[in-house]
Amino acid sequence: MNIHSVASSIPVVDKHVKHVAILNAATTVFAKRGYFGSQVADIAREAGIAAGTVYLYFRSKEEILTSIFDRTMQEAIEEGRAALSDVRDPVERLRRIARTHLARMGRDRNLAIVFQVELRQTTKFMERFSNSGLREYLSVIQQTIEDGQARGVFRKSINARTASKVFFGALDELATNWILSRRRYALENQGDEIVDMIVGGLGTPSRTAAR
Repeated sequence: MNIHSVASSIPVVDKHVKHVAILNAATTVFAKRGYFGSQVADIAREAGIAAGTVYLYFRSKEEILTSIFDRTMQEAIEEGRAALSDVRDPVERLRRIARTHLARMGRDRNLAIVFQVELRQTTKFMERFSNSGLREYLSVIQQTIEDGQARGVFRKSINARTASKVFFGALDELATNWILSRRRYALENQGDEIVDMIVGGLGTPSRTAAR
């Protein structure tokens, strides 16, 4: 019986618990030691399991890192959609997106370090970052901007796809600066500032003047 056959025989509930425990442990280890400075044995030790057990769930350290990314993006998309479910105003929707994004990074510093720094150490991971869950995440922002354009809130002359990338890039940079800063502050609170700046550029002349 090979190691993956053993994994398939583990009860679903236990498998999920161990899977999550390994990803949480890996997040802590990667944040402290760096991805390239960490070993699977370090992750196992942090999770309180044998190193061989890790391989029942993941084939490699690389797969663990990509799984952290996939989980983070999926949860971010789900949180974002839930936060927007009862909001129709395009500007308020952007505020919800910004606050939710920054709050997620701000409440877990280790995750923020892995997501903002460790996942971007190689071209391979950057390609996955650009082509995987991020595309769906950006589409949520783009749809919000397109809705604002249709309602006459945002200028139609602006490319919504480009604007969504600019908006995400601003949030992304705030999260990175928060990690690197020696100060301790609530990252989420900077969301409104970004939205105000972006809306100032997106808004129609009459709306911009009114602000």
